[in-house]
Amino acid sequence: MSTESGVSLKSPVSKQTKPLSKQDYLVKILQAPIYDAAISTDLVKMPSLSKQIKNHVFLKREDQQPVKSFKLRGAYNCIAQLSDAQQQAGVVTASAGNHAQGVAYAANRLKIAAVIVMPETTPEIKVDAVKHFGQEYVTVVQHGTSFDQASEHAKSLCEASGMTMIPPFDHPDVIAGQGTIGKEILEHIQHLDYLFVAVGGGGLAAGISVYVKQINPNIRIIAVESEESACLQAALEAGKPVTLPSVGIFADGVAVKTIGEEPFRLCQQYVDEVLSVSNDEICTAIKDIFDDTRVIAEPAGALSIAAMRKYCKQHGIEGANIAGILCGANINFHTLRYVSERCELGEQKEAVFAVKLKEEKGAFRAFCATLGGLNISEFNYRFANEHEAHIYVGVKLRRGKREYEALLKRLRDNEYQCFDLSDNELAKLHLRHMVGGKPQVALNETLFSFAFPEYPGALMHFLDTLGEQWNITLFHYRNHGAAQGLVLVGFDIKTGERAIFDSHLKSLTEAKHGSYSAQEHTQDPAYQFFLASDVKPA
Repeated sequence: MSTESGVSLKSPVSKQTKPLSKQDYLVKILQAPIYDAAISTDLVKMPSLSKQIKNHVFLKREDQQPVKSFKLRGAYNCIAQLSDAQQQAGVVTASAGNHAQGVAYAANRLKIAAVIVMPETTPEIKVDAVKHFGQEYVTVVQHGTSFDQASEHAKSLCEASGMTMIPPFDHPDVIAGQGTIGKEILEHIQHLDYLFVAVGGGGLAAGISVYVKQINPNIRIIAVESEESACLQAALEAGKPVTLPSVGIFADGVAVKTIGEEPFRLCQQYVDEVLSVSNDEICTAIKDIFDDTRVIAEPAGALSIAAMRKYCKQHGIEGANIAGILCGANINFHTLRYVSERCELGEQKEAVFAVKLKEEKGAFRAFCATLGGLNISEFNYRFANEHEAHIYVGVKLRRGKREYEALLKRLRDNEYQCFDLSDNELAKLHLRHMVGGKPQVALNETLFSFAFPEYPGALMHFLDTLGEQWNITLFHYRNHGAAQGLVLVGFDIKTGERAIFDSHLKSLTEAKHGSYSAQEHTQDPAYQFFLASDVKPA
């Protein structure tokens, strides 16, 4: 995934004899001709989130822009300010994200030739979107495997052709274009207490804050960064822009290593606080936005909402008017799988942990009984050796962390060795899908999948019905919120016991036990390759 450094070139569009004053920015924002291409987006109330955090929450819907992102404002304003000669020569930029689409749309609208350099690794869907918005006026050049390589190539094209570079955030006209969002917010709401703004390269936060603080200095502006790309906080601590050694790619729209020089100057003066949020908190915010608007924000687009929950809880804020910006909705569809898994962890509505069990009949069922009435969201169980088994468990929480702490105490009181994994990134990203493997001992293992009606307590009822006659060697369950619960189970069935097992299985699948269905998978090649023991019984 690429990141945008935002380094300005010494081209006609980026020359400044001295820094602009706040009054200069006020005028530039008020006079920005962006509405030839962009629209004044809605500021909507979020009733569900407002009730949850006990404040009046408003969301600025930049997903309504033609390119589904605020970036169109700055790109169009910057290109529209060019002289006739500069417009005739054309423009160039480097981007793999929303800025590229904004430049493409603006160039097509103004009928100006544009070259957009994108890394060769850019997903085809983004390349196609840029071509679609640019139509016959935009040429897409793919170069390099990172944004830095693409940016260097764009600079060389700019110098060789005389075209003008349009930076993603580090330019006064780009900043002023983004600042029009602040103007619209204050036009829609008379009394605002807090305004949360996402930060990547800083153009959005700079433009909004320099405007809002001049109109109403009492509004507290909180800049929001991803924990994995906190370049503004690093710059504030150093007193100047610094380059992060690396950035995370989940919130790719703000995955910027170095904040722009001009955005930093303005943020340093007009932003009141900086707050960072985790990926889990971002996922929760995506769900919050969807619940209230039925719109799916991209991770960077949900940063301001993620910070609201955290900030209001930290400071005990209630009854305030709070606004945030949904700054983009260009999300990769496949990212939703990750978001769905992580959002409840961010809300502290799910916890995950690992447990060691004694490998003996009835131990698994006894452990499930110890969990009590908690709704189990995931269960991975694997025979380890003749003495112990390993379990990865997810549980739904109705009362938050106190309920989880009580559960851990109950398990330890019952002498279970357990490990809290709720904040373990390795476990949540990878290990939850890798629990198990091939046992290093001989097993008469037979593998079955079961389906049963999903309802609270259904898993425990399934285990009660299954009984304790055969030792369970493998167990995987994940609550997907569907009508059916799906379980994969391995049984250690001794030679000569298969007929008895089949009879028991037949009784399980009768309607009186809850309409269970079962299917054997022992010969499935995936099972044989990844999970079946290579040590055969004597």
